[in-house]
Formats: sequence, C-alpha cells, structure tokens
Amino acid sequence: MNKIKVIILGASGKMGQMLIQETITDDELILVGAHDIAGSHAIRKDAGYFIGKETKVLIQDNIDHLLSECDAIIDFTRPEGTLEFLKKASDNKTSYVIGTTGFKPSELDLIQQYSQHIPICMAPNMSVGVNVLISLVEKAAELLPEYDFEVVEAHHKHKVDAPSGTALRLGQAAADGLNISLEKNAIYTRHGREEKRRNNEIGFSTIRAGDIVGEHTVLIAGNGERIELTHKATSRLNFASGALKAAKFVANQKPKLFDMQEVLNLK
Repeated sequence: MNKIKVIILGASGKMGQMLIQETITDDELILVGAHDIAGSHAIRKDAGYFIGKETKVLIQDNIDHLLSECDAIIDFTRPEGTLEFLKKASDNKTSYVIGTTGFKPSELDLIQQYSQHIPICMAPNMSVGVNVLISLVEKAAELLPEYDFEVVEAHHKHKVDAPSGTALRLGQAAADGLNISLEKNAIYTRHGREEKRRNNEIGFSTIRAGDIVGEHTVLIAGNGERIELTHKATSRLNFASGALKAAKFVANQKPKLFDMQEVLNLK
C-alpha cells in the first residue's frame, strides 16, 4: 500500500512538533514537507530536531515545490496563513486538514469555496473524545429542550481567540439539538445586563490561565438537577491523533467540506 504523503505547517510549534512525531511513527503516512514562517529559528533544521528524531526532512519557509507531490496538508496555524496555503493547495489539488481556529465569517465562506475544488476536513477540535462529546450534547439538547445550556471553557494564557472554536462548536451542537439559531441565542457576556436569563439562551464563559491544554464543560441545568458533560485534554497528542485520522480520510475523498463527525462516522 502506498503511504499518504503529508506536509505539516507550523512545524516548530508545539502542535506542529506533536504532528511530526505522530506522522513519522505512523505506518500509513510519510512526512514529505515541514513549513514555518520566514525568519523562524527552525528554518533549515531537521523537522524532528526539537523532538530528538531525524526525519531527513528540513523545515523550510517555502514549500511550494512540494505541493504537487503531497496528498494532504495538516495546518494548525493562524487564519491568515491557512487561507494563503489553502489557495495553493486548491491550485495543486491537494487535500487539506484545518485545525486552525478564529476565522471570520467571510473567511469561512472562502474555505467553503475552496472545498468545491479539494477535499477539506475542518474542525475546531480534532480530538476523538471531544467529537463524541459534541454528539452527546446534541442528543442531550434533543431530549432536554426545557433545560438551560451553558458552555464553560479553559485554555492556556497564550490562546488569543475566545470563546474557543471547540466551545462554539459545542454551543452549535446544543443549538442544533434545540432546533434554534446559535447566532440569535448565544450570550458571550452578562456584565451590565440587568435581566434574567431568557429561554433558549446558550451562554459561554471563558478562562485563560497558566498552561491549561484545554477543558470544556457543557452544563445542562433543569429544576432540581443538572448534568455536566466535561472533556479535559492533558496532552496535545489526542489532537494530533485525530488530525492524522482526518488526513487519511480526506486523502481519498472528492472535493467537499468535511468535519470530524464524518471522519469518525458519528453522523
């Protein structure tokens, strides 16, 4: 069986290094490229330098020449970088895995347009556990339409987008189960609001502190009882493992925008 050829973006970052580590130990994948921004201290170093492994693949700030030889790109970087590479991937008919979060609505529209030309898997969280949680939240909302849903998330102090993409996806799952619009019912702050909670509000609370990898709780409260569904990530390994599953999936698909629910057959 031919191995799936993979390029990792953001190669010197914590997530990039985890992806490289998992890729080079996966019998179905082969690392053919590693990218980082111009001026990075990692340029021209071996992709496995920071994890003590030799891959014979150098981290480069220009990998355009590798795109036509690649089966899948895995990207956990920033929205501006992702959109730049998506265009190149579309031109080269290369499938794409997006773990980047923080996109604006207009940027999400662009991603949808690119998915008409290449298969893309996009998910705010690639973790298998989180995606099972998403399914559980939607089912709970279907069964408990009279209950109140609140999403509480915590991440490390360096994370810039809030609420997290995962928190928003969990809120969307609740909205889908309740058959309501998240856009119309989401509440991101209650400071300054002198009114009681309205029916169908989906509230979000954000914590940024220390080195928290990622914690998400959906609180489902009724009269006299509450349910709390929680996922706690203790390592980025679960995100990397899910991303590799996504890369294997999209490498054999026709152009479309997929999510991890489809990759994991949860739909």
